[in-house]
Amino acid sequence: MEPDYNMNQLSLNIPTAYEPELNHPARYINRLVESLALRRPNIMGRPREYDPRMLLKLVLLAYSYGIISSRKIERFARESIIAMWLTQEQRPTYRTIARFIVSQELEDMIQSSFKEFHDYLKAQGMIDEASFIDGTKILANANKFSFVWKKRTIKYRELNVEKAQKLIREIKQAEVKIDVDEDSFDIDQLDTIIALLEQRIEELNQRVAETAKVSPNPAKQERRHAKKYLHALDHCRQKHLEYQAQSQIAGQRNSYSKTDHDATFMRLKEDPMRNGQTKPAYNLQIMTSSQYVLGYELMQNPTDTRTLIPFLSHLAQNEVLGREIVADAGYGSERNYKYIEDELPDYTALIPYSTMIKENSRKWRSDDRKVMNWEYHEADDFYVNPQGVRFNFKRYAYRNDKYKFRRDFKVYQAEKYDENHQIISQALTPHGNTKYIMVNPQWEYFKSKARESLSNSNTYSRRKYDVETVFGNLKAYLGFKRFTVRGLKKAKRQIGIALMALNMKKMAGRPLIFSKYSDNQKAPFRIFVKFRMELLIQRLLSQPHFLLFQCCPIGPGRGGVKTDHRHLIDLLGSL
Repeated sequence: MEPDYNMNQLSLNIPTAYEPELNHPARYINRLVESLALRRPNIMGRPREYDPRMLLKLVLLAYSYGIISSRKIERFARESIIAMWLTQEQRPTYRTIARFIVSQELEDMIQSSFKEFHDYLKAQGMIDEASFIDGTKILANANKFSFVWKKRTIKYRELNVEKAQKLIREIKQAEVKIDVDEDSFDIDQLDTIIALLEQRIEELNQRVAETAKVSPNPAKQERRHAKKYLHALDHCRQKHLEYQAQSQIAGQRNSYSKTDHDATFMRLKEDPMRNGQTKPAYNLQIMTSSQYVLGYELMQNPTDTRTLIPFLSHLAQNEVLGREIVADAGYGSERNYKYIEDELPDYTALIPYSTMIKENSRKWRSDDRKVMNWEYHEADDFYVNPQGVRFNFKRYAYRNDKYKFRRDFKVYQAEKYDENHQIISQALTPHGNTKYIMVNPQWEYFKSKARESLSNSNTYSRRKYDVETVFGNLKAYLGFKRFTVRGLKKAKRQIGIALMALNMKKMAGRPLIFSKYSDNQKAPFRIFVKFRMELLIQRLLSQPHFLLFQCCPIGPGRGGVKTDHRHLIDLLGSL
């Protein structure tokens, strides 16, 4: 008997009666979005065709499968039975999905979902007080050759000013008769000079018309010179406005992209040409706990050192920051330590500084040039180097970096003469100047505090597999290596969807039994060992002689150790 297959057969359409399994990410997405209470009446404008909650559920589910394109999400809503369950078989177009992803309404929903998600994990005991912070760079949706460098803009703007000044001097020496003050010339006065040139050209046009039969006509020659200088000055004015706009767009950054003005050129780890080429990108900063993303921020600054303070302020404002702030050495700076101690006194910073590992090495400790290896006398406040030269305190000094952060120093100068009033050669430089050193007491205090905090806590060892795993899942699992939208605000909304989709995927993929042992790092390993031993006991009861000789051989065993079945009995008794 062949099956009856007929495409023209009349059938009764019945809505899909389907529910996903209990531990599916779609269920977690549904619970999260429904708990936000986002029912807002649409008072102004046209009535909504689709509920924003339905669109958010669809987008989160699609991103959790690595589907980022709006057209593919539209097809996913039509063809996936799980998506049909979330959308109740509604089929929004790709235009609707694309507008929703970059809308302000989605940003409000995503921010609320992160706060709701944090409170849920906190209530369930699935996270602790450790906040792991790290950053990665993601490519912007911009041409990699559309760069504008701020230093070049400043250089070309100065050259343009010199060119304009040269034209003004030529105008005064030429036959063009306009009133221009060369001494008080400013580039912003080009409009006035151009207006005077245009007025002069109109006067020359009238003279040319009156003396049309005169040949050669001096008015025509003067008009020719006036038009030449008018075009040159107008070109300088256009360039001046262009450079002014470029400097305003760049702001404090050193570069930006012409196709995405908010993107900054950065060095990425993905460098297929291996030439260190910079590419337009954004710096993504996240805060995780138990591999869940609880906060994020998209920065335009390529260095992690300057992103910590605004990111901590953002996390503290949203009330998701844990009591232990854990980050790598890229965040260890005097300015960051000072901010945490002054603004966040109840929080502990577990952040090493850049030279912390090197200072523990034998090479560093045996280096006589390092002041930390010198002998210090606190009572009289002086240092003695390994050559026996004494450095006495002389004065206070300070330095301001390019970001206007002040660093205070204490200057110590070497004693030039000994007890017999003879010059000490070790106290002089090769050029005959007296040696001196500068010590930053505040920086030394923060370094000592960082070493003490890291030595008294085991939380820092969890950083690599807690926050780095999220970046691996984001780029390798979801395939999110480049934004599909342009602009900082739109990119921030898109990355928020991807990070929340990762959270939902993590909730579905993590066994619930692990949440009971969130405070114990070795709990998952113990559960795994207990499960394997239960399986071993079952096989032992079924095949006792085989397993005894396989697991506990008598005589020279593994590693040259003699074992027998009593070791297995002791091991099972301890478990």
